Amino acid sequence: MNWADIRKEYETTSITLKALAEKHGVKLGTLKSRKSREGWERGATSRKDATKVATTKKGATKKKQTNRSGNPNPKNQFTKRNRAAVTHGLFSKYLPEDTLEIMESINDRSAADLLYDQIQIQYAAIIRAQKIMWVSDEHDTTTIEKKVADGDGFSTTEYEIAFAWDKQANFMNAQSRAMGELRSLIKQFNDIAHEDDERRLKLEHLQLGIDKTKAEIEKLANDDSSKAPPVINIVPLERRR
Repeated sequence: MNWADIRKEYETTSITLKALAEKHGVKLGTLKSRKSREGWERGATSRKDATKVATTKKGATKKKQTNRSGNPNPKNQFTKRNRAAVTHGLFSKYLPEDTLEIMESINDRSAADLLYDQIQIQYAAIIRAQKIMWVSDEHDTTTIEKKVADGDGFSTTEYEIAFAWDKQANFMNAQSRAMGELRSLIKQFNDIAHEDDERRLKLEHLQLGIDKTKAEIEKLANDDSSKAPPVINIVPLERRR
């Protein structure tokens, strides 16, 4: 990507940032971030060229040079920081640069776009939880060693045991809450999105699947609550003398 040519085209023409991004296959947010970070200005290149022509014109008066020590063209180390402060104000003092860049990239996104992003992230998390919280059967018990204490002539080990019905109940409760939040996000999106937005149709199909799954979870929860779990005596502490 030749950013020097892109910058020159922006500074020497009246092309819009959106048209420039489409022309060079660059994300609009990235282009905006680059423009802000490097301080692109309309007419900057033409002004430099005009200054160069004026100073090299025949008969032009040359400036008297004064010798001085140090770098005659020091680099401004504060331009980038000052520009960020103007753009983001208080945020620039505390947020890292990559966070500020993300904020710049979402400036051109509407509220409906941001809600749709949240919907996709929430739905992906629900699908991923199916693998992480999977309970294979009623014998799927997890035993975790919590604490070991050694003393004079004895040793004590404490365990935490999660039975299949406990894990399944936690899984269903978590999924039910996550699906409720997802339904709320979809409702908010439909309230503000344009009626011709094609994403509405996708979400309608998704909503049908959510309603069906939620009904199945509620049915399983009701069935499980009617069954009393078996009574098992657990001794979590093992003592050896």
